[in-house]
Amino acid sequence: MNILEINQKLDKMQPAEIVKWSLEISKNPIITTNFRPYESAILHLVSRIKPDIPVIWCDTGYNTTDTYRFANELINSLNLNIQIYAPKQTRAYRDFMLGIPEVDTPEHRLFSEQVKLEPFKRAMAEWQPDLWFTNLRHGQTDFRDKIGILSSGKNNELKVSPFYHFSDTDLDVYLAEFNLPNEERYYDPTKALAHRECGIHA
Repeated sequence: MNILEINQKLDKMQPAEIVKWSLEISKNPIITTNFRPYESAILHLVSRIKPDIPVIWCDTGYNTTDTYRFANELINSLNLNIQIYAPKQTRAYRDFMLGIPEVDTPEHRLFSEQVKLEPFKRAMAEWQPDLWFTNLRHGQTDFRDKIGILSSGKNNELKVSPFYHFSDTDLDVYLAEFNLPNEERYYDPTKALAHRECGIHA
């Protein structure tokens, strides 16, 4: 499969067309979410085309009350096939042992492994998807600027980002068209800064 050539084809498609094309070549697709801003767009888009698709949520335990409320609203309104993966350690134990360490320290790498990477690896090992829908977009990080709509995941699954070329303004239009909520008070303790990668994608 020549990903560069396929991306040239996908670049001319609308997000719904990209999802339908992707599902035609997949036997075991999943979608992941963290219920951050604009996640309602990708969840709505994919679940209305494939309502039973597993929706993997690696809940760090550090989400805001608003994010949990937003997640619950979407799970119910979109009837999501939600699959929740949580860290093996409780937040209380981790707060005592580590707190939230400074970025770029060995302690922060351990923290990220515990709250996000290990649950994600466990989910991927259990589901073994051949295709993974995600809401990565151009302009978010240097890494994401280089991957395109279709890219290869760490376990050789195909990673598909239907809204890759959409701006925030474009997504605002999508949310308004389908009367979807958005979440603005999201907090990710593994990233600290918006342009950082947490380790799942890069």
